[in-house]
Amino acid sequence: MSSATQTMPDRGLAELAGLTIVPKRFYGRWVAAAAILFVLAWIVKAFAQGQIAWPVVAQFFTAPAILAGLVNTLIMTVCAMGLGIVLGVVFAIMYMSPNPVLRGVALFYIWFFRGTPLLLQLLLWFNLALVFPTIGIPGVVEWRTIDIIGPFMATLLGLGMNQGAYTAEVVRSGILSVDLGQTEAAKAIGMTRLTTLRRIVLPQAMRVIIPPVGNEVISMVKLTSVASVIQFSEILRNAQNVYYANARVIELLIVAAGWYLLVVTLLQIGQFFLERAFSKGRGERRAKPQVAEEAAA
Repeated sequence: MSSATQTMPDRGLAELAGLTIVPKRFYGRWVAAAAILFVLAWIVKAFAQGQIAWPVVAQFFTAPAILAGLVNTLIMTVCAMGLGIVLGVVFAIMYMSPNPVLRGVALFYIWFFRGTPLLLQLLLWFNLALVFPTIGIPGVVEWRTIDIIGPFMATLLGLGMNQGAYTAEVVRSGILSVDLGQTEAAKAIGMTRLTTLRRIVLPQAMRVIIPPVGNEVISMVKLTSVASVIQFSEILRNAQNVYYANARVIELLIVAAGWYLLVVTLLQIGQFFLERAFSKGRGERRAKPQVAEEAAA
């Protein structure tokens, strides 16, 4: 009896070993893949057979007007993001300040520029001369507002100050991600608040700040197209001017879309390497304890 019971597990294992392993069938994946391929083929066929003059697309892809709009878009992206980052850092520090006046100003700035549409802000800046006919020191030096706040300056102020409100929240979250012990240690050795932020907190917070700011840079490239309503000559505005003249609407829109996609793709590649560079030290710190544990084991 005991020998029979001892051989039962062996028999079970032998029977299991003789079974054929059948992989699980994922029929839903095949159906989804087929549907996606069908939709892609339909889109490609529609563009191939549609009333699109592809030679015109190739002709205007490097047209001087389009390239000039591309340059303006890139310049505005850099300038607006630079202004937004500076304002974001300043107002994030003001938001976290114990001074109630500074904190109140920062709260109002973030509340206003995050609470109103970007298009509305651009229109307000563009029509600022209706409220302030002149800018300067009364009786000393004054300029006409309409001469200073043109399409470029209105776009820069609108995009930059709007971006600053969002960047302030990103910077604040990055500062809060740094352990309070770092700040306390800096205070213990006599560092001031600003020195602590500049030397201790902000360098460590960059790991948290870089990814969302990188996304905002990519968004800024596309947001410049909104400025076409106030006559700023970016890619979309210049493409519109061309198709108003030659009636090649879809061709010029494809040209603008192609340039936006190209610029965004390059920025995404740069963002990937930048994020990896800032996270390199963190990865090494995580790896060292793991290596030590394996060596001890």
